[in-house]
Formats: sequence, C-alpha cells, structure tokens
Amino acid sequence: MQQSLAGHSQAHASADGTRYKVLGAISFSHFLNDMIQSLIIAIYPLLKGEFDLSFAQIGMISLTYQICASVLQPLVGTFTDKHPQPHSLSAGMGFTLAGLLALGFAQSYAAILVAAALVGAGSAVFHPESSRIARLASGGRHGLAQSIFQVGGSAGSAAGPLLAAWIIIPHGRSSVSWFALAAILAIVILWNVSGWYVRHHLARTGTARAQTAVPSPVSSTRVAWSLAILVVLVFSKYFYLAGISSFYSFFLIEKFHVSIQAAQVYLFLFLLASALGTLIGGPLGDRIGRKRVIWFSILGVAPFTLALPHVGLASTALLSLIIGFILSSAFSAILVFAQELMPGKVGAVSGLFFGLAFGMGGIGAAVLGVLADRSGIDFVYQLIAFLPLLGISAAFLPNIEHRVVRSRV
Repeated sequence: MQQSLAGHSQAHASADGTRYKVLGAISFSHFLNDMIQSLIIAIYPLLKGEFDLSFAQIGMISLTYQICASVLQPLVGTFTDKHPQPHSLSAGMGFTLAGLLALGFAQSYAAILVAAALVGAGSAVFHPESSRIARLASGGRHGLAQSIFQVGGSAGSAAGPLLAAWIIIPHGRSSVSWFALAAILAIVILWNVSGWYVRHHLARTGTARAQTAVPSPVSSTRVAWSLAILVVLVFSKYFYLAGISSFYSFFLIEKFHVSIQAAQVYLFLFLLASALGTLIGGPLGDRIGRKRVIWFSILGVAPFTLALPHVGLASTALLSLIIGFILSSAFSAILVFAQELMPGKVGAVSGLFFGLAFGMGGIGAAVLGVLADRSGIDFVYQLIAFLPLLGISAAFLPNIEHRVVRSRV
C-alpha cells in the first residue's frame, strides 16, 4: 500500500531530531506574514474616518480577507498533500506584498476590499504548507513545533497595532507601503526554507514509496464526530476573537474615551498575551494531553469573558490579558489533535482548520459589525461573552494520545 508523502516525511523528521533553525525561520516568516495582515485591522479607525465607513463595512473588510483565506486554504492543503509545492510559500508572500501595496494606495472602499482579498489569498497559500514544514521539522515533538510556528504569527499580530500606532497613524495610510520591505524579507527566508524541504524530504520520497500508511487511532465515525466538536470549538474561539481583534479599539474609545493610539497599545497588549498563550499550548499538550489543554483553554476563559463588559478600564485591560493568554493556548492543541486523528493528511487538516479559523473570524467580524451598528459595541461584548461556554463540548473528544503512541511502536 502506498504511503502518503506526509507520513513518510514525518518518519524522517522524527529520526533527524527537532530542527530548531527551520522552526525558527518558519516562525519568523509567520511573524512577518501576520504582522502585515494585522496592519489591516490596526488601521480600521483610520479607514473608518477617511472613507466614512460604518461598522458593517469595517466588518466586511475582515470578511473579505478571512473568506478568501478560509475558502482557499483547505483546497491548497489537499492539493499539496498529493503534489508538494515548497516554493509556493514565497509565491504566497508575493500575494501578501501586492495586497499591502494596494492597501497603502487605495482610493476607494472597493480597492480596500481588493487589497484585503490579496492578503487573504497570500495567507491561504502560506499557512497549510508552512504548517506541514513545521511538523516535518518537529522531530516528533509536534505540539512544540506547532507552538513555535504559531507564536511567530501571534507575535506578528501583536506587533501590527503597535507599529500602526507608531508609524501609520502619525504618517498616514500611505506609510503602510513601507512594510513592503518586511514582505520581501519573508520571501527570501521562505525560499531558503523551501530549499531545505526539497533537499531533506522530497528527495527521499523516490527511494521509499511502498510502506504502510499510519491508520487513524479511532474509527471513521469517531473521527467525523471529533472533527465536528473541534469545529464547534474553533467557532467559539474565533467568533469571540473577532469581537476583540476587529472592535476592541472602538470598544475602548467609545466606553472609556481613550485616544486611537492608546487603544492600539491596549490591543497590542492583548495580542502579546495571546502570543504567549500560543507558545505554551503546544508543549503543554505534548506533556499533559491535548484534550485537557483544549478543554481548559476554551471553557476556562468563560468567567473572564463574562466579567469583561462590566468593569472599568484597568480591569478591562487586565481581563483582556488573561483572556488572550488562556484562549490562545487552544489552537496548537486543536490542530495537532486533528492531525493525529487523520494521519498522512497534514496539509488538508492544516488547511481545513486554518481556513475555519479565518472563516469564523471573518463571518464573526461581519455579523458583529452589523450588531454593533444596530445595538452598540457594549451589547456585542456582552453577547459574545457566552461563547466560551461551548468549551464544555471538549469533554466528548476521544482520549487518543496513548493510542497514537501505540500505533507508532
């Protein structure tokens, strides 16, 4: 029986040990990619004033970007499982570069939507294939590798608002184009990472084609049920995060009358806490089990989200740090859990869950934008506070860690 490319490459990755230089390079590229993407969200207040946009139109920008990313990512991941395209990483960053330049010089709302779509397309190419490379470089420490990869993205998302406050807000929207240098740097790094992939993994596939594929640790019915639960958890996490990332600045400005720059600093602190949580979630899942991490990170954040809309500015800032840290520990664990459920389909699984994350975030931003126009930002935050209660569904996930280990012996 033919072994999948992903399964074969994983065996070699384990034998070679954890490749920290590769993980560092792919994580730094993730930092640059998501920093660029977060600039769109960070300058929403600037775009709202310059183009006289409603909250619904702001949400539509997020929806355009997120839907382009979410629809394409599973398709890209499934295709690259069968036909690996290492250098597509640099090509994807080229789309992001084009979107960045388009955003800096857009003269209409329609042009902003086109720029958002280009950035979304770049993200769709980048995430599935880079997640595969992170797993190949893991040396068997899959949670750790995903966390190293993910923390780069989370740190980049955190840096975006801060850079917007320092550079874009004072100098105007056209200064977004200065960040083209970051995109070019990412293209160079990803080209070198792709070269490592070609030399150390694709070259080996010609010598070992006929090995047994690794089976799933549970039945196909249980796989489908488990994936459905994970989808619910991703919905809970990213619908809530859409309310924070897209409207947190407006919430602080409207409720506490802070300046735009101060609001960006608060958003940066929230996203920084999210980055730290991302770094913890993967290795903690390797140690104590991914199901426990998933359950705690979603359901455990509920008391804090429920309190957030009812406290003062200082407590809001503190609670947002706690929420960001706990909630963001989930995704690495969810992604690796899904990859263990469906071994040999790393690209498809990564594309599916990155796509879901982007899609839920985009739909959430659009829906919550309409609600904010009708009922106010404060109402939106009171409503989404209940979403983490869906974390109770994690109790129904199978305990697969010991079965995965046994299947590899």
